[in-house]
Amino acid sequence: MYRNDTVVPYFALVFSAALFLMAYLNNQMRVVHEAGVVPHLTVGNIGLIAFAIVLFTYGFIGLLSNWLEGSELRPGMHDPEPSSLPMVAGVVLSILLVVLSGFFVRTLVFANNPETGYYNATTLQAGVFGAMMLILAVLIAIYKKFFMQEEVLAEDEKGDFPW
Repeated sequence: MYRNDTVVPYFALVFSAALFLMAYLNNQMRVVHEAGVVPHLTVGNIGLIAFAIVLFTYGFIGLLSNWLEGSELRPGMHDPEPSSLPMVAGVVLSILLVVLSGFFVRTLVFANNPETGYYNATTLQAGVFGAMMLILAVLIAIYKKFFMQEEVLAEDEKGDFPW
């Protein structure tokens, strides 16, 4: 049997949260504040945040892999478990995605100002687009987990490949 462990992804998530906290506290706990100057990110803060984002991504992918594939990989074909809950969730999320798509198009139309001659993107558009991509990712994960047949392949330890 092959284990798909969650210890390292959990550690990566906790460590990334600690790095985000360190970057936040480093930015907020300054000894001397200059009057009228907004605190800015230093090179160290940017490095902490970048490393935390990488660790968070690694931990999230590890936990998602454990949820999608299971904690113990068994070689062979595996059929998905039939259930109506994933079907209902897929329909509801698809309807929500269509509604958000229509709302996103409306924000695009309202942001186009013909008087100035240029397009002004808003934060609302970015948030709606991000929500649409998140819903699409959840739909793909639900489809992979509950509707796709998967095959786990394993080879001998003394296989022909050099790795």
